[in-house]
Amino acid sequence: MTSYIVIALFAVGIGIGWLMRDKEKARKGVDSAVTWSVYLLLFLLGISVGINDEIINNFSRIGYKAFWLTFGAVVGSVLLAKVVYQFFFKTGNEE
Repeated sequence: MTSYIVIALFAVGIGIGWLMRDKEKARKGVDSAVTWSVYLLLFLLGISVGINDEIINNFSRIGYKAFWLTFGAVVGSVLLAKVVYQFFFKTGNEE
């Protein structure tokens, strides 16, 4: 049931975004709200990790694996973003 709610909210958001696509002020407001929402979610995730004794007690073991997982995700994302940019967004007159 929860996945249907998420999909429905996403679809409604796309519809509202499509209706507001020409409103620059609304776009800037949404961009700012998204940025601050991500900050809030990261903060709450930090609190969740901090109060979990199992994570804190195994932090050295988890941290090493998490570092390599994060490193791989970042490098992979950057490389894939470069490939996507080259194929879909770069015009012929750009260097």
